[in-house]
Amino acid sequence: MEKQEKTDVTYEYSMRRRQFGKQTFFSDQGPELCVSIASNPAMYPNYILRNPVDVEIQNTGTMSEHYVNSVRVEYTSSGVNHVEGGWPKDINMNDPEATQRYRRKIEKDDSYIHAVMHLAHSMEHNILQNNAIDMYQTYYSELPDLPPVERSSCHTVNVYREPGARRPVRALSWQADGGARLAAAHAAVDLRTPARAPQHSYIWDIENANAPELILKPPHPLLDLQYNPRDQHTLVGGFLSGQVGWWDTRRGGEPVALCPPHAAHRELVRNVLFINSKTGAEFFSSSPDGVIKWWDARNLNEPTDTMIIDIVKTPTDTQNIANAYGVSALEYEPTIPTRFMVGTESGLIIGGNRKGKTAFEKLPTKYEAHLGPVYALQRNPTFLKNFLTVGDWTARVWSEDCRESSIIWTYSHQTKLTDGAWNPMRLWNIYYLKFSLFLVTQWDGCLSCWDLLRRQNAPLVTAQLCDEPLLRLRPHETGVLVACGSSKGTVYLAELSQNLGTADKNDKQLLTHILERENKRERILEARMRELRLKMRQERDAAPPAEPDSAHADSDLAEATAEYTQAVDEQLNNYSNST
Repeated sequence: MEKQEKTDVTYEYSMRRRQFGKQTFFSDQGPELCVSIASNPAMYPNYILRNPVDVEIQNTGTMSEHYVNSVRVEYTSSGVNHVEGGWPKDINMNDPEATQRYRRKIEKDDSYIHAVMHLAHSMEHNILQNNAIDMYQTYYSELPDLPPVERSSCHTVNVYREPGARRPVRALSWQADGGARLAAAHAAVDLRTPARAPQHSYIWDIENANAPELILKPPHPLLDLQYNPRDQHTLVGGFLSGQVGWWDTRRGGEPVALCPPHAAHRELVRNVLFINSKTGAEFFSSSPDGVIKWWDARNLNEPTDTMIIDIVKTPTDTQNIANAYGVSALEYEPTIPTRFMVGTESGLIIGGNRKGKTAFEKLPTKYEAHLGPVYALQRNPTFLKNFLTVGDWTARVWSEDCRESSIIWTYSHQTKLTDGAWNPMRLWNIYYLKFSLFLVTQWDGCLSCWDLLRRQNAPLVTAQLCDEPLLRLRPHETGVLVACGSSKGTVYLAELSQNLGTADKNDKQLLTHILERENKRERILEARMRELRLKMRQERDAAPPAEPDSAHADSDLAEATAEYTQAVDEQLNNYSNST
């Protein structure tokens, strides 16, 4: 009990004895052996003798505290007025001849030389102290600061989920002139899809992910959807039925016009793109049927022009739709209005010229790009001679001057690549946007950012946006935002770091040197390969034909058959024993 004055409050603290724990009793007792482990003679050869051995053993950690404070130096500034003096009285210091004679007399004296040599060390020490660098002083403060370390990143800022069903995203398109609207086309082309499945597509406001701003109601599943670059309210689309149509968002979600079935493609429309025209209403479409058709949105009853993607070998040959290549990707650059490029399902890239008079002039170039279908094809918005292709497991950068091989390519990924694009899609400010960066979506849900100026053997940033496959991507015109569509109908809006979206002042010149260097290297390799092929052909033509040895061929066939039969029997025996 603790008692204080009457004016204070008295508190009492109490605790039971059992709450203190077991009582400790101390007594004097000698050491006791608890465990004794005998040595193992077998381990003697593994012992290493250490002599001497210093081991510190302490029950608790050693702690020390020490304070050091140096004596503060006090600095003062003072001035000295020096006048010439120390001359003998019989020497007039104002007479230059007298002072010069006296100086020569003193310099010849031996004591003067010894005195100078003795003072040289102390004078040198004082000079070095005067020229020493103060480590606490800030030097070169007028120089600019070093640039910050680049930190590349990519993260998701918003997610837009399809209401109701979860159909794959087939196309993405941003509103022109840096708009905040994003059009997403959804379609399920699986045979297991019910006939009455929803066929809606959506237009999203990127600031509102709760519900779409407008629901588009196409009569058939929509496979491609593109905004008009000259009109922010109109869109064109391609349908599973082979038809094309267009929308005006001011009139609602119903299509304004559709082409009739007899004028449509024979198969689904995979790509639609606007072309550079005076009216701003002309576009063209492609399909796996091997035909490209040009349309005018004001009148969709008949296409304005048609071209069959059939490469002829001579100028006199005619194109045949039975030999046409199925188109899987379409590319058009507005600054080159008469030319276009298509990617085929067989892996070819074919360059077209709409103004060609003959079939040979309409499709003048061909590139063997990939082993399978070409999923993406796009020219670099700054370097128009170079274009990007995505197919099978690689992404490649090509030059129009090299037709036999690409100049830059990525490593072979473990997962399939589904889409790719330069950043940005449409260059609106060449001095600030990153034209050396291209983006690639993968089947494992990753978005890869490749910068040709920073690293060419690996992506600069790889972001895992989702677990399902990413099928489509479309960068925004600002160069920072990227929309990616997945196989489950979800659109992910990713934001790139500032160093990925903006370019330095020397980036264009550096990228020019890289592309020219790789282009020159590929041309040299192509010339070398042509020489080797020509030499092998000449050797083959000059060699005499070998006579077939039928007996030897029959023995080889019999031996191979016996080995194959033995291998099959062993596999069957192993299987029967395991079961």
